[in-house]
Amino acid sequence: MAILSSRRRSAAISTAAVAGLAAAGVCFAVGGASAGTVSGSLYRDPGSAVVRWVAANPGDSRAAVIRDKIASQPQARWYANFNPSTIQSEVSGFVGAANAAQQIPVLSVYEIPNRDCGGASAGGAPDLNQYQTWVSNFARGLGNQTVLIILETDSLALQTCLSPSELSARNQALTTATQTIKSANPNAKVYLDGGHSTWNSANDTANRLRAAGVQYADGFFTNVSNFNPTSSEANFGRAVISALNGMGISGKRQVIDTSRNGGAAGDWCADDNTDRRIGQYPTTNTGDANIDAYLWVKPPGEADGCRYTAGSFQPDLAFSLANGAPNPPTTAPPTTNPPTSAPPTTAPPTTAPPTTAPPTTPPPTGNGCSASVAINQWNGGFTASVNVTAGSAAINGWTVTVALPGGAAITGTWNAQASGTSGTVRFTNVGYNGQVGAGQTTNFGFQGTGTGQGATATCAA
Repeated sequence: MAILSSRRRSAAISTAAVAGLAAAGVCFAVGGASAGTVSGSLYRDPGSAVVRWVAANPGDSRAAVIRDKIASQPQARWYANFNPSTIQSEVSGFVGAANAAQQIPVLSVYEIPNRDCGGASAGGAPDLNQYQTWVSNFARGLGNQTVLIILETDSLALQTCLSPSELSARNQALTTATQTIKSANPNAKVYLDGGHSTWNSANDTANRLRAAGVQYADGFFTNVSNFNPTSSEANFGRAVISALNGMGISGKRQVIDTSRNGGAAGDWCADDNTDRRIGQYPTTNTGDANIDAYLWVKPPGEADGCRYTAGSFQPDLAFSLANGAPNPPTTAPPTTNPPTSAPPTTAPPTTAPPTTAPPTTPPPTGNGCSASVAINQWNGGFTASVNVTAGSAAINGWTVTVALPGGAAITGTWNAQASGTSGTVRFTNVGYNGQVGAGQTTNFGFQGTGTGQGATATCAA
């Protein structure tokens, strides 16, 4: 990642897929009762780069330290590849394994267009419409149990490359992404980008969070890939929460990345800095009512991009961070082992309540399928989530007709193809969601201007 200024913090992350390999002989540090809104133990990813390295290098002189102090710990799984056709199954497999272990997974979403303003972590979805398609598919893999979502590192703290119109579009995209995730899994905890304590001011950060829809999220994250002390981040978080309260936005909480903040602060790049250490071990037991969790979002040992390839795992960096750091808490490993094969990639249960009230009358039925529409309305615009449910027999292709209220106009669609933008609009399936099993449900959505309340939907197969 390019060094933009001494205030810049982010470090590039790996976009490589990881395989499900486990290292032997590791202990688990698990969370307990929390002072925030999250409780329970965090999920240790058995396919992380550090776990795979430890398993492949048991004779390396650095392996024991890296195994005991880094590979033993829960870390975030990053989702940074634009893969709309496979992202649901990838997420479902990871979340399903965490659910089977009765632990809480942490997922870092890093797919916003023009991410990192073209730095070492440049990339993301080609455009915002395709981003919403990707997010919708991502959300469908989240199941219905507690998950922690780190939504788009740098997306709010780093905005120097965006024009006013691009910034407005990004804010709307983050709002819609948050609502999409919360609608798919009401138990998902979603946190937006809060930068860190030595970047933007607390008031500026609060304003950016408000513009990006933090009122629909659970809070914000800080210090991802940075080295600021936990105490400084907690003080900064309290100031942001106070500023949000002053705007009428209450009940928001913070999560802090402590993966590399146990040593010196300063220059953002850790590739050549031997003064860094891992910080507090990941836990939901923070003892602070404002803080939901201390997390390892940036995987310790992954390079920042100034000496090594950005996002690559480097054992010498991992050893430098872990050597001399305190030992983790020693607790018994979970009693439930993760499954040895990937869970089914079917859509999550459809009985979880949406974030807005469903229609009060049964959805009208068509030829072999039914459709229901739920509207998330805000001042001047809305998003719609439409469920398509097959009848007593499987269907192969569907068409949903939506009658929009007067003055409403569609500006974007995901997981379907639209014919028309106002009045009566027809939506047809795309290639990957046309086949729906008997009694099963698929989903698509659209965004529009005006008032969406009162829209009705019918389905024909």
